[in-house]
Amino acid sequence: MDITNRTVFIAGATSGIGRELARRFAAAGSAVIVGGRRTDLLDQLAAEGFATVPIDVTDQDSIDRSRDTILHSHPSLDTIVTMSGVMIPEDLRDPAHFSAAEKTIDTNLLGTIRVIDAFTPHLIGRGTGTIITVTSGIGFLPFPVMPTYAVSKAGVHAYSEALRAQLDGTGIEVSELVPPAVATTPEHAQRNPRALKLAEFATEVMDLLQTDPTPHEILVKGVLMHRWAERDGTYDELVAQRSQALAMLPSRQ
Repeated sequence: MDITNRTVFIAGATSGIGRELARRFAAAGSAVIVGGRRTDLLDQLAAEGFATVPIDVTDQDSIDRSRDTILHSHPSLDTIVTMSGVMIPEDLRDPAHFSAAEKTIDTNLLGTIRVIDAFTPHLIGRGTGTIITVTSGIGFLPFPVMPTYAVSKAGVHAYSEALRAQLDGTGIEVSELVPPAVATTPEHAQRNPRALKLAEFATEVMDLLQTDPTPHEILVKGVLMHRWAERDGTYDELVAQRSQALAMLPSRQ
């Protein structure tokens, strides 16, 4: 993937990994449109020189408006990154968790599908382009504290595989970015000392994107233990280790 002359829309790039990738694409020479819900953060990114557009991936009308705005101002759009997502702890012993489960699926899985659906006809019409979905190491090695998050990311993985197969021959490539834990703020780094530093993660991602051919899965070194846990025979042990975090749930204290 040539990252030096792309026109990239990143849905969910007002903070964290999305914002860092937006800056990396822009630094490489690509035009970047940042989408997100928080207008204050969009204003900050606009001050950096980014094109911005408000978008709520749980609202079809919002997605349609964003698409129309982007394609009017950037008809050469050729890259979509579906970054939007939420991570919500859930206590499955408490039926009240269901609202968190609904929000997680609506944002992470259905939101991804909505965004892809909105832009796929444009990319097919161009006969070229790239869709980058964003899953998680948790989609391959569950973190029991966030069960529906794991479900949503596993779902996006399966959807990415099907999308790639169905778009075969259209000129559109589909890549799946699979982050491990990434420290996007100093607070994150303090809570999880094992998390990758954001800058190091982004550098590795941009290097992998430029591999020829573009990998179907963008796997930084730090996520390989998650991605291949079943193959390597470490799955049960690692899930047991991660289950220790269930002690943080109120019902376990």
